Amino acid sequence: MTLLTRTRTRTRTRWDVARYVGGFAVVPLTLILMPALAAAASLEDTLGRNETRVLSAPVPVPAGCTVEQLALDERLEATGYRRVHQRPTSPGEYFHGREVYWLYRRACRASGHDHDAELIGLALDRGRIVGLRREGRSPQPIRKEDEVWLEPQLLSESLAGDRAERVRLDLSALPERVWRPVLAAEDARFFEHGGVDARATARAVVRNLLAFRVVEGGSTITQQLVKNRDLSPRKTLGRKASEAVRAVELEKEHSKEEILEAYLNTVYLGHVGGVAVHGLGTAARVYFSRAAADLTLAEAAALAAMIQGPNRLSPLEDADALRGRRDWVLERMEELGWAPAEEVARAKASPLRARPAAPGRQAPVHLLSWVREEVERGARGRAEKGRGFLVETTVDPLLQAVAQRATEEHLEALRRRHRRLRDSSLAAAVVLLDARTGAVLAAVGGPADDPPGAFDRVRSARRQPGSVVKPFVVLEAMDECGRRDPLTPSSRIADEPLSIPAAGGAWEPRNFDGRFLGPVLLREALAESRNVPAVRIARWCGFDATAARFRRAGLDLPATPPPSFVLGAVEETPLAVARAFTVFATPGRVLEPHPVARASAPDGRPLERWRPSSKRVADPAAAYIVRDLLRTAVEEGTAAAGSIAGVEVAAKTGSSSDLRDAWFAGHAGSVVAVVWVGLDDGGRLGLTGAAAAGPLWRGIMTRAVPARPPYEVERPDDVVERWVQERTGLLVRPGRSGARPELYREGDLPRRKRWWRPDAPEPIIE
Repeated sequence: MTLLTRTRTRTRTRWDVARYVGGFAVVPLTLILMPALAAAASLEDTLGRNETRVLSAPVPVPAGCTVEQLALDERLEATGYRRVHQRPTSPGEYFHGREVYWLYRRACRASGHDHDAELIGLALDRGRIVGLRREGRSPQPIRKEDEVWLEPQLLSESLAGDRAERVRLDLSALPERVWRPVLAAEDARFFEHGGVDARATARAVVRNLLAFRVVEGGSTITQQLVKNRDLSPRKTLGRKASEAVRAVELEKEHSKEEILEAYLNTVYLGHVGGVAVHGLGTAARVYFSRAAADLTLAEAAALAAMIQGPNRLSPLEDADALRGRRDWVLERMEELGWAPAEEVARAKASPLRARPAAPGRQAPVHLLSWVREEVERGARGRAEKGRGFLVETTVDPLLQAVAQRATEEHLEALRRRHRRLRDSSLAAAVVLLDARTGAVLAAVGGPADDPPGAFDRVRSARRQPGSVVKPFVVLEAMDECGRRDPLTPSSRIADEPLSIPAAGGAWEPRNFDGRFLGPVLLREALAESRNVPAVRIARWCGFDATAARFRRAGLDLPATPPPSFVLGAVEETPLAVARAFTVFATPGRVLEPHPVARASAPDGRPLERWRPSSKRVADPAAAYIVRDLLRTAVEEGTAAAGSIAGVEVAAKTGSSSDLRDAWFAGHAGSVVAVVWVGLDDGGRLGLTGAAAAGPLWRGIMTRAVPARPPYEVERPDDVVERWVQERTGLLVRPGRSGARPELYREGDLPRRKRWWRPDAPEPIIE
């Protein structure tokens, strides 16, 4: 029988006055200073009043998708689930069978509500989810009220992004040599007292009085846990009294093992590289580059010694000071009979040599900064007081990880392929939005190891988007076209030299390939990203009307923009471009991006909820037709780099003047995504959007689209298909030679070609 097993058998039912001595408290204080503790809540699930947890969104599991597409195994293992070989019997387990996928979802908070643990069976047909499976019953369809989802994943325990990713420990799997030193250093009688140790408190009082200052604390591990997670750290009589009473109550509701495990998982162990290290598991990785279970007795004693002064006694700052405290802990282990003398001697003789590893952050600081700003706006008073939050974001953790990893790998590949970029300030930004709500699914504003406060390229990098904005020129032409009749996909546009008067001299736009093709169809002009036809379209409808359309879509323009704005000679952020592109997925409405769904107080009391918002900026039929034109850009034009097998993609490339910036923006399934690649110093990238941004966009969306719920943009009732003669732009009978099918708004049909007389072609837009 181990020491831990023996201590579990000790009774904890004794009640005597000594439990309150040193806490300076009496029982009635419980009615004043602490809320009731829920008996059923685990300490890991309970959130202290000064603590923060940032959660991902619950991930939907729709029928019709495969387990592989949704990456269920990967998602569950990232959340700490364990794969078993039969139907799960405990929360936190899953079984991936041939005909059924069993998931025992843990109790959690999601969508503003607390949910009990639940066993869920997903019926499979060759890996595809076809319904729900319940014991003894045939598969049933997944109804809306039976919607299946995966529990949210913990993204961060700080809104500032200044806490290291926590390596959670299971006490039952931890050797005694790892956790016993903590008790030796902080609370040797932990398994004997009831939350307050009268003997230790009395000893501390005497020593402090004799020294005329605080030289020793009498707080138990339970009291420290209460103080660190729930109460102000100020050393006041009232705080000590409350701390003592709460410690006693905590031990009434939770086992010693649960309290010790919670303490080991949350104890503060210093700052490294500006990031706070909490928990023994995290400290073992950060200071010694190993799992906590693999720590030697000397290393475990060193971490236990650090608790008294985590930064003063850091092995990275003052190994000599830490060695003295470590040796005291080891001697205390021998004194208590918890380690034999020869083992203690060997541990004391071992050198204190740190093997540091960089502390990983739980979530990118750029994303957390965005979340923090949203939460602080919604609950400013609470934020100013430093109180905790439970924040439910809209982030899909798999997509965030995919986007972050793909971005870093893509930039490294560009550096390898292009020598001139190896020592440059090459950077990228990625943002993914839910095409139905505007919820932020993922955002990459910079490297994952950026420090807090680093520049966020998603929201703050203002760069020229180039041809990415051309769809909005076409949107105005097809919706209102200023005061003229709207254009159609088969409108013929002159691709010929053009000169436009402008301040400082005439502006003469050129096509990227330097050629002019003569009259081209509008669909062809957008698919091949012809500059001159785009300028002619904007001039035909009116530059002012086109600029107004840009602004309605959320794109930022100066008060009097130059004509070149229609080719993207303005500055926009990746987020603004993503917001604008939602108009083609809705269609006709611009969705407001939001990374937060709701914020609550640690006790679950709601503080603020962010509801999806949108505004109508275009006729749905016009937006739908432009989206169809963007499909042609992927299938036949410059956006071919975004093609995904079996997926309908509508996208556009963008390359700013002199190839300084590369863009790729588009929509597929239920995801709208934008990628920017360029140099932070504003230098010349020298690559097009198709070459530099397109492959990254495709790589991310190939994983993202199948992993999200399916979504199809429905064709508006007033969008009709007709056959048009390419040479004349006139409507003809279906299947006629030299003609093709085209989409039109019902009220904007071209003239029909008559068989009994010659007809003049549709006019060319000059």
